[in-house]
Order: sequence, then structure tokens, then C-alpha cells
Amino acid sequence: MIFLNKLRLRDLREDHDMTLQDVAKVLGTTLQYYQKYESRVRPIPVERLEILADFYGTSTDYILGRTLVRKPYPKK
Repeated sequence: MIFLNKLRLRDLREDHDMTLQDVAKVLGTTLQYYQKYESRVRPIPVERLEILADFYGTSTDYILGRTLVRKPYPKK
């Protein structure tokens, strides 16, 4: 379980003109759970972090705030 970078996650969602409910649907979870992920109240499972990275076309490191590079890593 991992706590996400609160601002990055919100920025990605807003950049894609999505609501909290929209992203919750992408993850297959409830609005309440997703709100807790985004506000850092609840850690997110790695599997859901990977779904978000793929959905937004970025890396998990970017979402976690470990890099400023928004592009995903090249696939092998």
C-alpha cells in the first residue's frame, strides 16, 4: 500500500477534465475510497496505482512524486 502524491494525482485528474467519480469508475472503486486515496487518508494498492499510471499515460514514479518527468518509461 502506497500513499500517493496528493497534488499530482489531483492535477492529472483535472488535466483530463475528470471528476472524482470518473476516476473511481476507472479504478473500479467507490467515490469515497478514491477521495481517500487522493487526499492521502488511505493508501492505494499497487495494482490501482498501476492502473492510474497506464490510464494517464505516465509512470508510477511521476504519480508518487519521485520524478518530474511526466512521460512513461519506455516499454521493454
